[in-house]
Amino acid sequence: MGEVVLYDYWRSSASYRVRIALGLMNIPYRTVPIDLLAGIHKVPDYLKRNPQGLVPALEIDGIMMTQSVSIIEYLDETRPGQGLLPSETLARQRVRALTHVIAMDIHPICNLGVVRHVMDLASASGEDADTFRHDWMEKYIGGGLAAFEAMLATRTNEGGDGNKTDGGKFCHGNRPSMADICLIPQLYNARRWNVSLSRFPRIRAIEQSCLAIDAFANAHPDRCPR
Repeated sequence: MGEVVLYDYWRSSASYRVRIALGLMNIPYRTVPIDLLAGIHKVPDYLKRNPQGLVPALEIDGIMMTQSVSIIEYLDETRPGQGLLPSETLARQRVRALTHVIAMDIHPICNLGVVRHVMDLASASGEDADTFRHDWMEKYIGGGLAAFEAMLATRTNEGGDGNKTDGGKFCHGNRPSMADICLIPQLYNARRWNVSLSRFPRIRAIEQSCLAIDAFANAHPDRCPR
């Protein structure tokens, strides 16, 4: 089926998600580091792979794919067995809802490009850019994770595939799902920006369960090619 190639930036939470998913599915791949700070994501050769100029891009099954959540769903649909999305309708909706809190609400307003722009605006208005950045991250990462923590307490009655929803070790039941794959990179970012996680006991317990799995541990930015 050909070599699998991940165009990756070590600190990108979207790339981090795909690294975890590939690891959980035991899919071997080659990494091509894309240095965002050096602007490699904006050069013409890379824009042919991802016209948005973002990471990740994943070459798999002869196709170049973008957008981490859609990549994860594709992997789940074409490599059955891992169950990154539950088979039951309500359970699948719950995992997607948790996923979207991270991927669609928190991440887009806290990524590198947005943060740089926010800091430039703060400096232009005479405010301290570092303080403004911290307040921004605390508001949007901290607030988003508070909602995520509350949503974890809401259970669905559908938990098939042996994946009980009550008292499970992960976001939905007793094995990692797409929601866990999105949560762990966001916690890395939270710590990077000094957002306190002390008020999120359920999230921190899930994190410990995830990091005990090799696929999560090996995908950590500190273990990635740069």
